[in-house]
Amino acid sequence: MKIIGLLVLGTAASALLCAQTPPPRPEFEVASIKPSTEGPAAGGGQVHVGVQIDGAQVHCTYLTLKDFIRIAYDVKDYQITGPDWMTSERFDIHAKVPAGGRGHFREMLQNLLADRFQVKLHRASKEFPVYAIVVGKGGLKMKESPLDPESEGGDGGRGAVNVSATGGRGGTTVNYGRGAYFTLADNKFVARKLTMPQLAESIGRFAERPVVDMTGLKGTYDLDLELTTEEYRLLLIRTALNAGVTLSPDVLKYAEGVSDEGLFKGLQGLGLKLESRKAPLEVLAVDSASKTPTAN
Repeated sequence: MKIIGLLVLGTAASALLCAQTPPPRPEFEVASIKPSTEGPAAGGGQVHVGVQIDGAQVHCTYLTLKDFIRIAYDVKDYQITGPDWMTSERFDIHAKVPAGGRGHFREMLQNLLADRFQVKLHRASKEFPVYAIVVGKGGLKMKESPLDPESEGGDGGRGAVNVSATGGRGGTTVNYGRGAYFTLADNKFVARKLTMPQLAESIGRFAERPVVDMTGLKGTYDLDLELTTEEYRLLLIRTALNAGVTLSPDVLKYAEGVSDEGLFKGLQGLGLKLESRKAPLEVLAVDSASKTPTAN
């Protein structure tokens, strides 16, 4: 009986130890970080920026540390505070995801930033003046446009990140995958298959304050907005500024006194409205980080 009792106690103790053992830390199999070599002069003035996951291969191109933090923690650019250099130094990351680990991409990226850039941050809350996207009194005037089917071998989108951006003098395009994208070019803002949070994010790239989705809508939609030449140039300037691009005083002066009223009216025609509000938003405050990542 004593032996049986010891065996039972031993089995119970082993089970307890196993239950208390934390799961393995999500990490890339291998990862290299190098300063970006691509710039505005490459590709005829075009800059290709973004994250692409192809099977187990991850390619992050021409991104700042602030961009990587934004992607890793799934927050907006304005929700991150830290040293100014985080928006100027750009890096490429190429990594391999372990088998079955694609759904943990963000956690792996968080751990990579902590290990190689020594990123230390904490969460806080801050009240911002924002534009809230809401449905107008007349109701929504856009039809839903379903996303393209998942590609073969996909993981159902769980934790997937596949966003790319291309920008140049001719405009800018952001591709979210599965047929979802927006383009600001040729005096037009064209969006296809965007969710309302994605629409808020896209407008926030060239609005004067953060844009927050408060519509409660769950579908994906198409929209086209016509802009005047002056409005279009203003939005391009704001897009560049929000991306951390340094512009000349002459260019900045051009933006003074130009109204983006066309954007507001265009959204109203689609049954949406931008309302000025104040809202408490989560902030990631970067306490410390290294300008130079540790060796690969």
